[in-house]
Amino acid sequence: MPSINHDWVEADQVIRRIPPDAPSIAESMLDGLDCNSLTLAQALELSRVADGLRLHLRPEVFDLTGTADLETDVSPRGLQGKLFEYQANGVAWMADRARRAGGFILADEMGLGKTIQIIALLLKFRPSPANPALIIAPTTLLTNWQQELLRFAPSFTHLLHRGSNRAGISNDLARADIVITTYDTVASDRALIESVNWRWIILDEAQAVRNPETARRKAIENIPREHMVPMTGTPVETSLRDLWSLMDLAVPGLLGNLSSFEASYTDDVAGAGALSSIVGGLILRRRVEDVAKDLPERIDIDLPIDTGVQFSDDYMTLRNRVLEKYPQAGHLVAVNQLAMLCAHHVFPDRDGMEIDEAIRLLPHSELMSPKLEATLELLQEAFANGRKVLLFSNFNGTVQLLERVAGLLPDAYWNAINGSTPQAERQEIVDAFTEFAGPACLVLNPKAAGAGLNITAATIVIHYTLYWNPALEAQASARAHRRGQTQPVRIYRLFYPDTVEEVMLERSLRRREMGDAVMEDAEAEKADLRKAIDMGRGGS
Repeated sequence: MPSINHDWVEADQVIRRIPPDAPSIAESMLDGLDCNSLTLAQALELSRVADGLRLHLRPEVFDLTGTADLETDVSPRGLQGKLFEYQANGVAWMADRARRAGGFILADEMGLGKTIQIIALLLKFRPSPANPALIIAPTTLLTNWQQELLRFAPSFTHLLHRGSNRAGISNDLARADIVITTYDTVASDRALIESVNWRWIILDEAQAVRNPETARRKAIENIPREHMVPMTGTPVETSLRDLWSLMDLAVPGLLGNLSSFEASYTDDVAGAGALSSIVGGLILRRRVEDVAKDLPERIDIDLPIDTGVQFSDDYMTLRNRVLEKYPQAGHLVAVNQLAMLCAHHVFPDRDGMEIDEAIRLLPHSELMSPKLEATLELLQEAFANGRKVLLFSNFNGTVQLLERVAGLLPDAYWNAINGSTPQAERQEIVDAFTEFAGPACLVLNPKAAGAGLNITAATIVIHYTLYWNPALEAQASARAHRRGQTQPVRIYRLFYPDTVEEVMLERSLRRREMGDAVMEDAEAEKADLRKAIDMGRGGS
């Protein structure tokens, strides 16, 4: 077999001599690298910087698209749940790419179960306290990761690295298999995070680091790790620069440095096409319609949202104030007031102003809440994928809140139906929503638009607020999940754990398990009220 030390090559079954100085030039190009064990990124970098020789890479170097050799039986030991077929295939694909390239991008569309696939992957390549996994996510998703790990992989130990009680030395981090933290915490604790040798780094909602100039992106790129996996349903939000940023984290050096990348690839369809031969085999991207045969007609996703210290304090203050003011009817009044606070802090405390005026005057610094932020993340991905969304809220002011932050989202059709919408106009609004050629969102009050309307153009339903009466939620979800719907419908319920919303969610789940024909009795109603009030102070 020829090597870089030979001055001949075999071409068309003929031995041909090459210039005598070629071996020394090739050795200089390699600069100490072993030509028999180059990574894909190293080979590509050599092809870009080669001086004196033109380095030609065979097409099979880029062939990461094959699936014939992937495992067909993926059932990691310790997984408490069953994977759909496409999810099992996804885990097998990820395991293969991790072995061959070190990293990849998981870009499945929202609602297809990226989290459970990552958990299954971690069970196949288990982290340990000596070589842990780091999951970096937006603040709103920390609780969801904790709950999903407990649900699907209880054998893992995990700790939350966040807030004033977070670890101060690396030994404190090396106490669990998995550490969960936020992007901003990583940027703040850069030296501490870099002192640990991570087996895996998972970047949830990785579009948060699409800008390579930000402090959070720079903090992440130098963290020592074996594998890094950006997770995002929108790997390209604004330009191909986004893709470079994420892929350079997953497989460092694969696309060269940023300046050479931007010089080599135009930011258009042609540039994306040229890139696909290199990165296509390192991005796992399935849309709902691609795997619809594997999916149930309805996918229910309960999304817990991390409250943060400020919300928790506000919640308990409001609870105590209402119970003191209304000692007789306090439980019922408190439940309603606390439900308003869970929707947004502007609703229960607006100093006598009309809600429209209160929202208009709300300082920008006080506009965002954890739930509103989580809603924007869902809408961002839905719109980027051209989806139509029904967003249900008990409070009409939610429309004004969304109007104030809509500039952060891609262009889309917006409208609303509530009790003030004339009956004659409601179907016209639904028709315009249905016929609009692009992403769209209808904000609906479930009491006004939760029954009688057929809105099967929507495939995503977001319950921004939950309901004391479970039948109201069922009727609202049925606007999209009904006869005539040809796609799976994803139904999100956003809730704050350890609040009145958790009790509402439990009531909804209990109702579905019992069946709509079975009614709650009065004692159950009273017990739920007591539990709702006790939530947040350590009661249950």
